[in-house]
Formats: sequence, C-alpha cells, structure tokens
Amino acid sequence: MIPDHRDTPTSAPIVPDEAIRAILTARIDAHRQSHGIVVGVIEPHGRRVVAHGRMGRDDPRPVETDTLFEIGSITKPFTALLLADMVARGELALDDPLAKYLPGGVDAPVRAGRTVTLADLATHTSGLPSLPDDFAPGDSGNPYADYTLAQLYGFLSRFVPATDIGTTFGYSNLGYGLLGQALAHRAGIGYAGLVAARITAPLGMTSTMIAVSGEAAERFAPAHGADLAPVAHWDLPTLAGAGALRSTTRDLMHFIEAALGYRESRLAEAFAAMLQLRRPTGLPGAAIGLGWMIEEIAGDTLVWHNGGTGGHRSFAGYRIKAGTGVVVLSNTSAQLGIDDIGRHLLDHRLPLTPPPKPRVAIAVAADRLEAHVGRYRFSPELILTVTREDARLYVQATGQPKIEIFAESPLAFFAREVDAQFVFEMDGTGRAGRLILHQGGGTAPAERLPEA
Repeated sequence: MIPDHRDTPTSAPIVPDEAIRAILTARIDAHRQSHGIVVGVIEPHGRRVVAHGRMGRDDPRPVETDTLFEIGSITKPFTALLLADMVARGELALDDPLAKYLPGGVDAPVRAGRTVTLADLATHTSGLPSLPDDFAPGDSGNPYADYTLAQLYGFLSRFVPATDIGTTFGYSNLGYGLLGQALAHRAGIGYAGLVAARITAPLGMTSTMIAVSGEAAERFAPAHGADLAPVAHWDLPTLAGAGALRSTTRDLMHFIEAALGYRESRLAEAFAAMLQLRRPTGLPGAAIGLGWMIEEIAGDTLVWHNGGTGGHRSFAGYRIKAGTGVVVLSNTSAQLGIDDIGRHLLDHRLPLTPPPKPRVAIAVAADRLEAHVGRYRFSPELILTVTREDARLYVQATGQPKIEIFAESPLAFFAREVDAQFVFEMDGTGRAGRLILHQGGGTAPAERLPEA
C-alpha cells in the first residue's frame, strides 16, 4: 500500500485531473496527435488515472486504466531490472563478459583487448550500433518480426566496434535485445517467462505480457500512425528485451510504485541498484543508469524512459525526492508524441511542446524525384539511402526501416512517421549532391556517395 505521508516534496504537486484532461483534450481533439491517451499519476498520498479518447479510429470504446498498449522501449527498464535482480541473487555480475552467457561458438565483440560486459549493454556503452547491418525487414510495417536469432549471433561474431567499449554512449536496441537473450540463456527460460517469474508476478502486474490472447486481446488498443490511420502492431521475437512488452497504465503504476518504494517486494534492492551505476550520455545533466535515463533537476532526480513502436507511444518516470511518478500511454505514434506530457506533469517547469505546424504535401514528377535518389553519408556508420517508387520517395537509414517522405517543394521533404525534414541541394549536374537533415532541433549534412 502507498503510505499516507512522505518527506516534504521538493516541488509543487502534480496538477489536478481537470488540468491533465485539458492537456489530453488539446493533444487529441485540437492537435489530432492521438486517438486515445491514458495518464497515471502517483503521489505520496495515492494514485489517480485520467484518460481521454477512444480505443481506435474504428473502435469507439474509451481508453481506460486497463487498456493494453505496446510500451516499446520501456521494456528496457524491465530487462535492466532482471539484470539487477540476478546480480542481487548472486547469479551473475555486472562486469561479467557477455561471452559468458552466449551459446557455444558465438563470439562477442572485442576492441583493444576489451570485451563487452553486461553493464556495457545495460548502459548503451557497448559500441554496438542501434541495429545490426543485416537488419532488412521483409515488412516495414512490422520491421523486427523476421529478424532471427541466427542473424543476431552471426552479426555479433563478425562485428568490430568503431569506438572503445565502455566509453561512449550510443543508444542500441540491438544491445538490449542481446542483453535479454543473455539473461534468458543464464536463467534457462525464455525472456517472457523470465519477466513473468521475476517481475510481473511478484509485483501483481497481471496485464504485462508479450503474447496477447484471450480476454487481453479485447483490451489491446489498435495501433495508429502519424496520419491517425491504423497500422500493424510490432513483434520483436529476437530483440524482445529491447521493446516487446505490452502493458497497461495500472500495471506500469505498480512498477513505478515499486521503484519509489511504495510497493513492497524483494525487488527493492534491484530497483535501487539500477540508479547506482551511472555513465555519461554526453548531454548536460543527463546520465544513463541500468535501463533508466537519469537527470538532476532543481535539487531532485528525474528518472524516466520512453517508448515508441509503429503505432503506440509510452512514457514512464518518477522523481525521487518528490515521491511522484507519471505513466503516459498513447495508441498513436504521432509527430508530437507524449514525452513532454509526462515530463511536464513531473515538473511543471518543463514545458509542453507546441503543436507542430501543419505541413502540406505537393505532387512532384517522378523524373524530378529521380534526381534525389542515391546514398548520403552522415558518418561511416550512418548512411541514408534514398529510393523512388514511381512518384513516391523513400529514405532508409542504416539499420532502420524504410519510410516515405513527402514533398513541400521539389527540394524540401518531410516525414510523417517522425519529426524530420530533408532538404536536397543540387550540385549543378542535375542531381542532388548533398542532403540536409533537420531533426530534434539539430541539423546534419550528408554528402552523396559516388554511384557503385
């Protein structure tokens, strides 16, 4: 049970339900950034849930506390909690080499005599890329579904990191998928069974799962893309530890309550350990613990993670001294997202993101689009491939799914699936010689590579 009191909070309490509902109403009804959003609030004196919207474009049922969502990368704190718990049980150590928990015949990356450890995987400092170089989805709508364990281990055995292991932060879905496989191998059971046995059952999380069937399927919110149209749910059989879990606001509130110490369990030591090992991310005031992003703000510590699949968005976080937590789940992977809602509720000084400016696509003739087709290099590890299918243009970054981009002018394009814009610069030969990417408030140029 949540206690009736706690130390004096370091900031104002989370705003009332009416204010939260106003935020959700604006995000859904005015800005059309989701079909349905559920917010869970945890405070020293109790918990509450505010929801607005519907299950889906074609499903008028309201979203609520037990609506099931894909939580994407919030799976990573679950994987890291498994690691911390296994360390607490004496089953392994953070500095154990990854190779110790791989099947025979599978090699782990080595650079300068240093091999990847479990801690490196859990803090995104392994030197592994976000995704393997042989990641080539047969279905871009469900991109992880056909990536096999044999492919994963094959990539691992030939990969050489470009940076020194354990030194540089580089967010890696591959690394967390691999960590999930290593922990399951050590435990002798599958990843889903390990999560159930070690986390969800002890915490009373009855609606957190990978495979959805029976009654839970009736509560599983349909997925929607940025245009609010239905898209496929994602499956991650091989990289499950990176983002395969589905959950509800009720269950994730249990998880955050346990992290805050409001919900008693034998996982208390493991939750605390997730914050003890911290490595820099390169961002001011931000570090990475075991699975959690950690920021020091105004005398308090903000601990959080977000998630996104092709059709859902998620956020979960808490403040240690204030004793508050927030869960936000959305059934739409829209441009504006929901991270700002979660962060703003945890600390009102963190602003809500202004609604995106409406972008209008125009038609561009296929022969003019052909001038942009090619490969553009941002770095040795990151190449953006531009392809054309009739009068439609697509981009695909190294190790990522292909997405369509839309013209605002013959040289300026935008994506609907992510907040990114692409500007082509012509080189005088009738072809684009350079591409400028605008994303996340930053700008990155890429030169066209010569034709093979």
